Amino acid sequence: MGIVLITGANRGIGLELSRQLTERGDEVIALCRKASPELEALEVRVFEKADVTDAAALEAVSQDLGNTKIDVLINNAGVFTYEAFQDLDFEQLRTSFEVNALGALRVTSIMQRHLGRGSKIVLITSRMGSIGDNGSGGYYGYRMAKAALNMAGVNLAHDFRSKGIAVAILHPGMVATEMTGHQGIPAAESAEGLVARIDALQLQDSGSFWHANGERLPW
Repeated sequence: MGIVLITGANRGIGLELSRQLTERGDEVIALCRKASPELEALEVRVFEKADVTDAAALEAVSQDLGNTKIDVLINNAGVFTYEAFQDLDFEQLRTSFEVNALGALRVTSIMQRHLGRGSKIVLITSRMGSIGDNGSGGYYGYRMAKAALNMAGVNLAHDFRSKGIAVAILHPGMVATEMTGHQGIPAAESAEGLVARIDALQLQDSGSFWHANGERLPW
């Protein structure tokens, strides 16, 4: 795969992606707000204080990278919140949009100078952002922000196609991480599936919405 930049790399899916990609020989550039001991134990290049809501911090990372070409840009950083209609917290909703939707777009915008023909852009989204798959409601901020991220991914696929850069919109599954209260499948299993989808991504599949297990998901 080559050189891979991962946001939110200090824990959960981001950490496991960093581990698996490093173990197979890829060079990982790990962005996070604060490095975890587990991340520091890996042979990766870590950039702390790289908050996806902070354009200046991301610009500083880009400047530090110089002429480095990124083969795969994995937008993984996110927040998970719950809001019922009867108890809406609009500041929390805004934070969800800022991190889950605008964060990935901000990172991609700043890091595009490091991408080239053959590079891949990956958005770690959620099937909770699927309108067709919404059978329970709730989680207003998370659902709406991930739906916005999915639309951004389709737009990016159109905008980068002529540059030979493919975009993957990937649902990792319900993964047992701190974000989900440790409910779901192991992070290692999810990351393995995500890596398989990234490896298989071709330009003709750009902008498609996939489960890590290979299932095509509805919008």
